[in-house]
Amino acid sequence: MSNYQTKRVTVPEAEEILGKEFKVLDKGFVRLVDYMGGDDSIVQAARVSYGEGTKKVSEDKGLIRYLMRHRHTTPFEMVELKFHVKVPMDCWRQWIRHRTANVNEYSTRYSIAIIDSQKTESGEWRMQSKNNKQGSSGFLEKTIGEGLTNEENTLQEFTRKVYENRLEKGVAREQARKDLPLSTYTEAYWKIDLHNLFHFLGLRMEENAQWEIRQYANTLANITKAVVPISYQAFEDYILNSTKISSSESKVIGEIIKRANISEDELNEISLSLPTKREATEFKDKIKKYLNQ
Repeated sequence: MSNYQTKRVTVPEAEEILGKEFKVLDKGFVRLVDYMGGDDSIVQAARVSYGEGTKKVSEDKGLIRYLMRHRHTTPFEMVELKFHVKVPMDCWRQWIRHRTANVNEYSTRYSIAIIDSQKTESGEWRMQSKNNKQGSSGFLEKTIGEGLTNEENTLQEFTRKVYENRLEKGVAREQARKDLPLSTYTEAYWKIDLHNLFHFLGLRMEENAQWEIRQYANTLANITKAVVPISYQAFEDYILNSTKISSSESKVIGEIIKRANISEDELNEISLSLPTKREATEFKDKIKKYLNQ
């Protein structure tokens, strides 16, 4: 009879940080509320069923890396993480565009808006990038920033007073909130499977992503690493720090290798530095493919 895993998977490193608040920006945070599964769950899903203790850790690692390398994503969907986050509205607008999560956000129709707003220090005002229409590059002079920060403080205080005045006069919360700035913080529970979380991190940790959401993505990444360390390492190797090569570029690489005149023995020696024998074999196959184009 097949020996299915029936016990809930727990990860000691994840248990240690469960519920812990990690500060992000000036008044934001990320907390891991709960998680389902770990690296073992991915292995179990990939193999469907196996006898407990019949596989070595090294074999599990090799399997997870194989799944990530060859984009077999379904086993990663067997792991889920649930976060509690506090984030400025403008940052949340970008976050919520990832539609592959389950979300429940703080409602300003039912409750009074969170009093906190993200503030910008005088040396933190970024300039518009000349090369990226949606990005920033460099900082304004601090003397200019001081004026901008003073204006920001005045605006946030004024909009808050307007909002509170409307509430005092009996205006419905759903209407009173309409002029609050995007710097106002909101809170939400955000639950997502590991495959889609890796997709989120791959986009939002990228250097061209907005700085604010990168801070949240980096925090989420550190938490994820505690839950699934082997899978996260594979994610770093094959997605986050990898480079995509087009068919045209692969031909150029093949030409470079040919001119370098690397011998079979040299190729074997170089490939030994890769994490597993299977990866070394696949690497050599890729090089040979380049050479035969």
